[in-house]
Amino acid sequence: MTAAVDSGICAGRVVIVTGAGRGLGRAHARAYAAEGARVVVNDLGAGLDGSGVSGGPAQDVVEEIRAAGGDAVAHCGDIATPEGAASLVQAALETYGRLDTLVNNAGFLRDRMLVNLDEDDWDAVLRVHLKGHFLPLKHAGAHWRAEAKAGRAPHACVVNTSSGAGLLGSVGQGNYSAAKAGVLGLTLVAAAELAAYGVRVNALAPAARTRMTQQTFADTMAAPQEGAFDAMAPENVSPLVVWLGSTASAGVTGRVFEAEGGRITVMEGWRPGPSADKGARWSPAEAGEAALKLLSRAEPPQPVYGAR
Repeated sequence: MTAAVDSGICAGRVVIVTGAGRGLGRAHARAYAAEGARVVVNDLGAGLDGSGVSGGPAQDVVEEIRAAGGDAVAHCGDIATPEGAASLVQAALETYGRLDTLVNNAGFLRDRMLVNLDEDDWDAVLRVHLKGHFLPLKHAGAHWRAEAKAGRAPHACVVNTSSGAGLLGSVGQGNYSAAKAGVLGLTLVAAAELAAYGVRVNALAPAARTRMTQQTFADTMAAPQEGAFDAMAPENVSPLVVWLGSTASAGVTGRVFEAEGGRITVMEGWRPGPSADKGARWSPAEAGEAALKLLSRAEPPQPVYGAR
């Protein structure tokens, strides 16, 4: 990483990145700093399953950014609690006097097939991925609304992190898939509600090598031979995240992107397909016959992750 404190597409902006102690979050935080942003590096320091707490990972990334000439501060609170999310936003305001971009990225996995999935594992994953998006977004949104009402309209951005599991489902990841699909719905609502305050909200479904994906998709995520392009490096995803969090992406909101290696894809969600209208109530048999005819004209669904 090369520092660009006074230049770059995010020069002067203050950016929060949650779950920034490792993997994608770390790559995003470093990339923002390289483009001139001052970064609040949030990470609870938990294990892959969410257990344990450590301030080490967040502070390590802060030190990496500072060593490269950038500016960063650590926040080790639990952003899935109202107190932790509020203190996260306050950390940006108290340290740097403003907040311009929020990147929601924190999460962990507790994979099980549905019949083996404990309620605690369901609740824990929904909590960190979905509530952990909602609460920072709520507190950042409230700040930006106050700024707009005070006549200081922000040019603010939120980048949420979904997943291919949220778009298509993933075998053995019912809790994670449900949470990441929820992030997409939250993104669409937030983009509509916060637009009046100068806030744009988009979502990303990344594919990269992290602690989570290395175990779940070990073969796909394997590092390439020396000298070859590492398509699964987390750093490949960060340029799009940085652009979405900058003023250069003005006018882009309510969108979902996939990013993997050198590929960027705009995802197009649920849209009306074939339709039939009887103009009166169907009988069950008629409804079934109509549904089969419509399905014969519809695009087949994409395969679920893990069932290809």
